[in-house]
Amino acid sequence: MSRFLATLLASASRSAHGMVTGEPREPVRRTWPEVHERALAMAAALRAGHDGRPGFTPGSAVGVLAGEPVQIAPLAQAVWLCGGSVTMLHQPTARTDLAAWAEDTVSVLKMIDAALVVLGPPFEALAPVLTERGIPFRTIDALDGDPAAVHPDAAVADEGDTALLQLTSGSTAEPKAVRITHGNLHANISAMAEAARLDVDRDVQVSWLPLFHDMGMVGFLTVPMTLGLDLVTVTPLDFLGRPILWAELISKYGGSVTAAPNFAYAVLGRQLARYDGELDLSSLRIALNGAEPIDPLAVGSLVDAALGVAFAPVETGLTVDEIDADDLETRRLATPGTGRSFPKLGPPLPGIEVRVVADGGAVLGEREVGVLQLRGPSVTPGYLTVHGPVATQDAEGWFDTGDEGYLADGQVVVCGRRKDVIIMGGRNIYPTDIERAAGTAEGVRAGNAVAVRLDAGEGRHRESFAVVVESRQASDPEAAGVIGKDVTSRVVSAVGVRPARVVVLAPGSLPKTPSGKLRRAATAELLRG
Repeated sequence: MSRFLATLLASASRSAHGMVTGEPREPVRRTWPEVHERALAMAAALRAGHDGRPGFTPGSAVGVLAGEPVQIAPLAQAVWLCGGSVTMLHQPTARTDLAAWAEDTVSVLKMIDAALVVLGPPFEALAPVLTERGIPFRTIDALDGDPAAVHPDAAVADEGDTALLQLTSGSTAEPKAVRITHGNLHANISAMAEAARLDVDRDVQVSWLPLFHDMGMVGFLTVPMTLGLDLVTVTPLDFLGRPILWAELISKYGGSVTAAPNFAYAVLGRQLARYDGELDLSSLRIALNGAEPIDPLAVGSLVDAALGVAFAPVETGLTVDEIDADDLETRRLATPGTGRSFPKLGPPLPGIEVRVVADGGAVLGEREVGVLQLRGPSVTPGYLTVHGPVATQDAEGWFDTGDEGYLADGQVVVCGRRKDVIIMGGRNIYPTDIERAAGTAEGVRAGNAVAVRLDAGEGRHRESFAVVVESRQASDPEAAGVIGKDVTSRVVSAVGVRPARVVVLAPGSLPKTPSGKLRRAATAELLRG
């Protein structure tokens, strides 16, 4: 039996709370029992089959291509009620090459052995592309069966069965999906609820996060739907079109829990600094920052701006660990001092163990820098790849995150991705330090600076790096030259080494993942091209 489904079904039947969608144009509130009733109708339609195709069977995978949370919530629940798994497909944008997207999507669907794709607004127009590729699909609006025909049962899935197949954020040419089981979900939701002290009678979650990203799909749809928390959710396009909407929704609905990647806090901080209306953000007690490296300056700019509009401190504010730069880069030690700063991310969630491991496999001690490994019931058992399943845990259950970091006073600190570390003159330099310095240059677009490692060879006697930034002045050679010199100066001042190249590109040129994160490897390919 699935404890995740048992908890979800209990909340679905009795919760007085629900989700608000449609802001800011046509806000509509639906209780979780109302969402559940719609899910039952969808589940009935899935089980009944369509156009001569057999009905949905337990263990089947469903690809979902939809943008509206009001439709995704009952659909995901319907698939789980049928004993299936959900995969949120990467969404094409206005600049996407649809032929390339179709090829990538076919690879993903083969990899997860999808029985069906479900289309919802605004992606119904892609139906001919799926038809051309022979991919079976149904539209969300057509999933309308008899809810009385479905008798929900948590025993439709076991703890080890797959609930979510979360596509990774990198290039989809070689797709990979993280397998999240019912047991993983239950453990993770329980741990988050305990660590955040979530209260169904007090807390209101506010989100604009994309639901094809795990922070949005799990943290800000599955969690509130499972526990019965109030949720106010809009789409990423709503936020990007008017970022101040995020703060307005927190103020209007008394939002207490929200989350976003680092760049969004920087954007909101700038918006709040020049906002002339009235906002009450005093209800906000948790603002999670994740999915990309955290810049303390960006968080600081938000707090400084928000204080002017009655922004109350969260229960635990951002704590920054100031360390000696030389010891970090040459001795792999996080000695208290000056020169580098990293956010302390807090202790591990309940049930999760964290250790730091050296290259040779030795377990390191306090403030020794190495690779972070995790172990616990919410850790995925493996990936699905185009070459078959791949286990993620060693014989003792440890999962290698690929992140470098250390432990300090029981808290986890992440320095950066191991594969991105730049080694020069025996020093380990993290690209985030370079990128933050480059981002302060006049004319560089916030959050659009990438440091790329350049390996020895091709005319270089040693490893080096390039810095690629976006600017609205890129088309002016003279202005771009000034920006390049400014970037070089600031990088040298920050990390003590000079980039081999600085490239200034027009807005929208830097490669990004579907969830909006900058892609260093793809940027390196762009330079080589």
